[in-house]
Amino acid sequence: MSNSELFTSSIAKKYVMALTGLFLISFLVIHCTINSLIFVNDGGETFNEAAHFMSHNIVIRILEVGLFFGLVLHMVQSLILTLKNRKARPVAYAVAPSNESSKWYARSMGILGSLLLLFLVVHMSNFWVPTKQAVFADLEHNSFEAMKTVFAEWYFVAIYLVGVGSLSYHLMHGFQSAFQSLGLNHKKYTPVIKTVGFWFSIIVPAIFAAMPLAIYLGVIE
Repeated sequence: MSNSELFTSSIAKKYVMALTGLFLISFLVIHCTINSLIFVNDGGETFNEAAHFMSHNIVIRILEVGLFFGLVLHMVQSLILTLKNRKARPVAYAVAPSNESSKWYARSMGILGSLLLLFLVVHMSNFWVPTKQAVFADLEHNSFEAMKTVFAEWYFVAIYLVGVGSLSYHLMHGFQSAFQSLGLNHKKYTPVIKTVGFWFSIIVPAIFAAMPLAIYLGVIE
C-alpha cells in the first residue's frame, strides 16, 4: 500500500474516525463536569468561575481549536464512509443480520449524526458564540444567566432533550466501535469496554438532559 493509499483507504478513515471520536468523548467528560457545576445551585457563582477559567485559559483555547477541527474531521470522515458503504451496497439487505451491529442505532449513525449536527448549531449559537464575542470584546459574560434565559423556553429544552438523546444512541455504538476500529479487541477487555461504553452513553447524556430540565422546572435558580 502506497503512502497516499495509507491515508485515503477505508481503514485509514476508520482510524481517523476512531481517534477523533475518542478525542470528542474526552471533551464530553470535561464539558459535562464543568456544566454540572450548576447543580451546586449557588446562583451560578461556581459555574461562572469555571466557565470564565475555561474561556480565558490559553491552553484550553488552543485545545478548543483542535476540538473544532477534530469535530469537523470526524463528521467529514463519517459522511465519506457512509456514502462509500452505500455505494458498495446500493440494495439493502432483505433481512438484517442478527448480530450486535444490526441494532437500529448502529445502522442509523448517519441520522443520529445529522441530529447531533443540528443540535450543535443551536448549542453553539446560544452559548459558544456569545461567550467568544465577550472574550474578544474583553467583556464579562454571565454564562449561568445565559443558560437560564435559553432554558426558560420549552422549545429549547425540547431541542436539547432530542440532542442528548441522539448523543446517547450515537455513543452506544460509537464508544465501542472506536476501540474496535483501532484493533483493541480482546476477550478479556472487550466486555469491559462494552460495559463502560454502555454506562457512559447513559450517564453523560442524562446529566446533560438534567440541566435544562432543572432550570426550566425551577429546581435551579
